[in-house]
Amino acid sequence: MADMKNMSRTMRIDLIPDVPTEPLGDDGHRRIVVSSGSVRTTTCLSSQLPSDGANSQSRYHELLQSIYDAALITDLNGVILESNTRATEFLQWSSDDLKGEMVSSVISGADASLIDTLTENLESERYTLIQAYCIRHDNSLFPAEIAVNRLRVGDGKLCFFIRDITIRRQAEEMLRTEHNAIQNAANGIVIADLNATLEYVNPAFASMLGYDSAEALFGADVRTVVGEGEATDLMLEHVLEHGLTWTGEIEVVKPDGEAVNLAILATCNRNSEGETVGIVFSFTDLSDRMRAEAALRESEHQRVMLESLGAACHHLGQPATVLTANLEIIKKRLTSSDQLVCDLVDNSILTMERLGDVLRKLNTVNEYRTTRYVGNNSDDSFESRILEI
Repeated sequence: MADMKNMSRTMRIDLIPDVPTEPLGDDGHRRIVVSSGSVRTTTCLSSQLPSDGANSQSRYHELLQSIYDAALITDLNGVILESNTRATEFLQWSSDDLKGEMVSSVISGADASLIDTLTENLESERYTLIQAYCIRHDNSLFPAEIAVNRLRVGDGKLCFFIRDITIRRQAEEMLRTEHNAIQNAANGIVIADLNATLEYVNPAFASMLGYDSAEALFGADVRTVVGEGEATDLMLEHVLEHGLTWTGEIEVVKPDGEAVNLAILATCNRNSEGETVGIVFSFTDLSDRMRAEAALRESEHQRVMLESLGAACHHLGQPATVLTANLEIIKKRLTSSDQLVCDLVDNSILTMERLGDVLRKLNTVNEYRTTRYVGNNSDDSFESRILEI
């Protein structure tokens, strides 16, 4: 068992720089393009191959050419002795051109120290795995995963199996970009499994509910987080049982007891075969919208009430002016013997002047505010309040 473990060990070497700088193209810039090109036939170097006769050489050659990955066989100094058809396709070198080249000429960042490391490592390890960029004949690059092992025939050989991982790298970059977009989205993004257990929560959703970190919500039931109720049950039924998209608004109580209104869009999370494997939620905090709507309603209320006050002042002002003028005329017609009537007329004129002052104040009000007029301090009903001027 110990021998088996020793044989299965793999050393990993990463030769991928953060920003590749060499080799360069004719225009001075490094190029990375997807593998393409014609396939040329390669010939076997019979003098360098293990041989038990013509039949053995034929089988070896057929095996080498049928390998899916590009294969390069070198001596222990890294000089290329043999290549297969896939290597010709990937690297765009003919087999004759590759023969005699150093393997470092097709692996970006490789040098003599790499060959020394490989030779030393492969004495005790079964494989070495290299992540690097490979160089085509036109100096363009492609990302590659290179498995290296040692053939213990003759003086020994090194076998380099090169796999073009351009598509995989592009997919990884796309996933990384999408992950960063979700992580930094303003909307809360949540992914749950078929049991409505949260598997992923982005920082925005954790912030909406007042949690310090998204990890605090991992493993929680979505019913516990957004609250159990008819709306939650209906949402899960629509998505999990009927495969429909559900949208709605729900009030969620945060751990500190404060309520927050959220708009929810829930849809199926499907695997590559189209099977439902969970739910994806998108949450939008409606607090700002609701505050804006409340402010708009208040502004409209203020406008209507102020317009109503202006109209009332206009309609009351004219009769008040007429009454005041009539009272002045009546006062002039009265004699000194009608003292009681004179006093009543004077009091009425004074009252009309006060009414005029009130109408002028009402006409200049620019904010509709009310104050308590009757009732105790706890009475805040409409009937107990009066306009503040």
